[in-house]
Amino acid sequence: MLEQQIQNDLKAAMLAKDKVALASIRGIKAAILLAKTAEGGQKDTLEDAELIKIIQKLVKQRKESAAIYSQQNRPELAENELAEVAVMEKYLPKALSEEEVEAIVKQIIADTGASSMADMGKVMGTATKQLAGQADGRVISSIVKRLLS
Repeated sequence: MLEQQIQNDLKAAMLAKDKVALASIRGIKAAILLAKTAEGGQKDTLEDAELIKIIQKLVKQRKESAAIYSQQNRPELAENELAEVAVMEKYLPKALSEEEVEAIVKQIIADTGASSMADMGKVMGTATKQLAGQADGRVISSIVKRLLS
């Protein structure tokens, strides 16, 4: 289970005194705790799919922060954010290449019978569910637009 792996890696990072890994994993643990206690409920565990969504959100936030830091000429802060991204991405499934995503999207278009941009919502809905955790939404969107236009 992914949550147990995160807990074990947190202990290992503490023992190794790895500050970047420690900060990254603590960020993940905090987000997990927030998700468990959200909406007044108290969940004992989260499914791996839920954990992956949480980690993807954290990775996206850090990448956006790194881009902002780079624009503001603060490379040391951007490097720190990207180092945390590298640690967090260990917990995500392997990302598909654009060619692999395109092949899957072509199959979805064939299955749904989509023929124009009017069908983009139908294709995107199926594609984002099928490719959850394996491809960025922007990549999926650009491929769908290109194939339907």
